[in-house]
Amino acid sequence: MHIARRTILGALAGSAALGATGTVPAAAGTPSGGAAVEALARLLPRHHQQVTFRTVPRRGGADAFRVSGAAGRILVEGTTPAVQLTGFHRYLRERAHAHFSWAGERTDLPAALPAAGRALAATANVRHRFALNDTNDGYTGPYRDWDYWEREIDVLALHGFNEVLVYAGADAVYRRTFVEHGYSDAEVRAWVPGPAHQPWWLMQNMSAFGGPVSQALLDRRAALARRIVRRLRELGMTPVLPGYYGTVPPGFADRHDGARTVPQGDWAGFPRPDWLDPRTPHFTRVARTFYRVQRELLGATSMYKMDLLHEGGTPGPVPVGAAARAVEKALRTAHPDAVWAVLGWQNNPRREILDAADRSRMLILDGIPDHYPHVTDREKDWAGTPYAFGTIWNFGGHTALGANTRDWASLYHRWRTKRGSALSGIALMPESADNNPAGLALFSDLAWTDGPVDLEDWFARWPVQRYGAADRSASRAWDVLRRTAYGTTRADGWSEAADGLFGARPDLAVNRGGAWSPRKLRYDAEEFEEALPALLAVAPALRRSSAYRYDLLDVARQCLANRSRVTLPRIKAAYEAEDAPRFRELTRSWLDLMDLMEELVATDERHLLGRWVAEARAWGATPAERDRLEHDAVSLLTVWGPRPSADGGKLHDYANREWSGLVGGLYRLRWTTYFAELEAALGAGRKPKPVDWFALEDGWTRRRPAYPAKPRGDVVEVARRVAERL
Repeated sequence: MHIARRTILGALAGSAALGATGTVPAAAGTPSGGAAVEALARLLPRHHQQVTFRTVPRRGGADAFRVSGAAGRILVEGTTPAVQLTGFHRYLRERAHAHFSWAGERTDLPAALPAAGRALAATANVRHRFALNDTNDGYTGPYRDWDYWEREIDVLALHGFNEVLVYAGADAVYRRTFVEHGYSDAEVRAWVPGPAHQPWWLMQNMSAFGGPVSQALLDRRAALARRIVRRLRELGMTPVLPGYYGTVPPGFADRHDGARTVPQGDWAGFPRPDWLDPRTPHFTRVARTFYRVQRELLGATSMYKMDLLHEGGTPGPVPVGAAARAVEKALRTAHPDAVWAVLGWQNNPRREILDAADRSRMLILDGIPDHYPHVTDREKDWAGTPYAFGTIWNFGGHTALGANTRDWASLYHRWRTKRGSALSGIALMPESADNNPAGLALFSDLAWTDGPVDLEDWFARWPVQRYGAADRSASRAWDVLRRTAYGTTRADGWSEAADGLFGARPDLAVNRGGAWSPRKLRYDAEEFEEALPALLAVAPALRRSSAYRYDLLDVARQCLANRSRVTLPRIKAAYEAEDAPRFRELTRSWLDLMDLMEELVATDERHLLGRWVAEARAWGATPAERDRLEHDAVSLLTVWGPRPSADGGKLHDYANREWSGLVGGLYRLRWTTYFAELEAALGAGRKPKPVDWFALEDGWTRRRPAYPAKPRGDVVEVARRVAERL
């Protein structure tokens, strides 16, 4: 089986309180009120009173859970409220054939929860179970409110995560910090970008774009951040906050005698903020203020995220090792026992940083073990520094389906159990969350599985958990998906699936939407298409859940996206043959496919540009601010930034996604414009005139039709038409 049923080791093994028979004496553990109970009341309001939570101590430092009990009387024991929720979710999946996810769920349960049967027990095989990418606040939902975050935290707890990156509220910390160091309030608020672009400011890549931010916006984001970190702490989870490593507003050295700053050049067309030399007393003072303000606003935590010289940063004359020691000293002065978390990405972290810092109190979040085949020995690469096995299965929030699950299954257990292993965690880091629910479930299971995951068995069990019962058609569909979209590996140097071509800047030879996306489909498209009729044949009784509807949409959408890679070469051949009738026929077919995709994705609220816009505007206090926040949010998905970053920095369409309003709006506008010019050129016997794509895109981003913020249509009916069209 993909998840071993075993007697708990560590926290629960041998505990007299748990008894050999699975019955639990009344005195065992500590009855758990509070966070787990409240979470279950939110998640299952009709069933939560049938579940008792009990807190038990760790043994050997490991988190663990155990679930037992008769029908309607379920006992969940675990080391923290979050771990108790993890145990209950295991019970839901294994015994009740139900589950929660961040993209569709199945919670149609009988009046009495089914008996646990043989007790379910597991111990986490790693200490660190980290979630969310630095880019998450931008690409997933920069303007989401507490209702969203409350649900997101619940889902992460249900999946066994215990460390969550929190970037919300950092803008308020920086504002107060630099106001105390000589800047006016207006100067700092003009330097801080809009919320959609703040992740890259916090990584020292850029500043200001999308601003200035208002004080009311900063206050509201700080209040949201306080609720997020409070809830994480209540559940026994660790909020991971940004640390301070030297980013300063313009002109810092001019305002502070003796301060030394190092210009950081450009990042993808954006001027980078200056870096304050960490060896100086000025850095010490700013860092002290930063950590004090952060503690006052959000409280202290036990893990801080910092990446010195990320993606092309330059140390100038500053020795990297000495800078790292000073950054760490500032952190240890404020938080002596904190873990310094670092992203493992490209050349990050530099070896000089690892050699200078206390490696025993670092955690490297490896973003590329399932990306590049040359990654084979992280103990050697990082001198034995503890690291988390990570995955980044999408970049920019691409809607492409799939992940390199074969790498997860083949590498994680082997690397974790080898002699001298420094692997001490997992790190779930898609650049945008709330997609790929099978990937979420499978990757999180790695940390709670005794032994390697059997992928064939896992994918055989998943549709039962996902839809509520065994179904031959569902099993057939998911076996296809296992072999195709989820059957890829890092052997070709990619960790994400290829994006579709409908969202690409038009060109007859274009082979990807984003500049850094895979150039070709990484699995057999015809084989993948077999999953759609299989899903449509699932028994009607299993089609009621949001899980089924989401999966049906995702597979149908991917089928249409894959067809773009078949159709465009045919259009190119017709154009080069100067066959105008054939060209018109094929381009009409292309646009029809786009119209069908627009209709399909409009059936789901997660795929609506209108919702994205409405969320951004809701944070504005004035019409001007609402317009500014809307542009901040929409530009990230389209041009990303001004022309130098969109064109020179190749960031345009980095976050392309097949959403209603994008497919039928900007993307269709671009392709109709392009095809019209090609047809005119054919008719006149001339070369086509070039199109200023940035001008068209930027104009649409600023002035476009309003798109619905609520879904419309029936996904099953539209998916049937997709299958007929294929």
